[in-house]
Amino acid sequence: MTAGHPKSPRARRGRFAAVRRELSKAPLSAWFAMIVIAIYAFCAIFAPLIAPHGEAEIVGKGYMPGGWHADFLLGTDQIGRDIFSRLIYGARNTIGVALVATIISFFIGIAVGVLAALNRGWFDQVMSRIADALLAMPALIFALMLLAIFGKGMLNLIVILALLDATRVFRLSRAAAMNVVVMDFVEAARLRGEGTGWIVFKEIIPNILAPLVTEFGLRFCFVFLTISALSFLGVGIQPPTADWGSMVAENKSLITYGNLTPLYAAGAIVLLTVAVNFLVDWLLYRTSGLRDEQ
Repeated sequence: MTAGHPKSPRARRGRFAAVRRELSKAPLSAWFAMIVIAIYAFCAIFAPLIAPHGEAEIVGKGYMPGGWHADFLLGTDQIGRDIFSRLIYGARNTIGVALVATIISFFIGIAVGVLAALNRGWFDQVMSRIADALLAMPALIFALMLLAIFGKGMLNLIVILALLDATRVFRLSRAAAMNVVVMDFVEAARLRGEGTGWIVFKEIIPNILAPLVTEFGLRFCFVFLTISALSFLGVGIQPPTADWGSMVAENKSLITYGNLTPLYAAGAIVLLTVAVNFLVDWLLYRTSGLRDEQ
């Protein structure tokens, strides 16, 4: 294996060194975002090992106070479940559903958007008009209507949010791909007799990856907030599954008594949203060509 081969030890060391250089130039906001996202990911992956109690386990009386010297760090909810444990499990459930829905929406949106830009004609017109119709309706209201028709459930929630969000990914990927399909190297690939799959994955997608990566973070935030809003309204992730939106709804009446319990889940939602946006801002800055010359 030659030293210049992509899988050679020297090439791997070069990539690691490039990553370290980029991270060393990252601002404090980006480091804050990466640390927060890493903590959330750790909690989501290892929730059963970290949480002191089960997500639906009743461990005490309702609304028991929390504290460092109390039996429960953040107290208990209305039926005696440990709020700290449910916050940890909520990271797995809320983030997991949002991540799966976002990934599916990107697979669908990128595939249809790139094919529409590549083929044009009737396929482009039909897909664009369908996307226009779906984009004309508020996503939250449309999701509420579809959930009322097809029923509540995690699978229905993922599919509905993925399809609704795929329209926005379709618009971005189609617009970005249309600037690439007219390039000479794409025409050269066609003249060589390359198939559609080769052109899509070797010529088009690598050249539109930067805006799609940053859009992934933004779309994840929107899906994540939509899931929390639907759960707050009672049609998202269903109990007894722990979810931050439903945790806010279950304890919202405590605000009138000066109890901060509903703010724990609300704060978790806000912190993750801010962290993802910080990271997206930095990634967009690094890929936009606006960075200062070193």
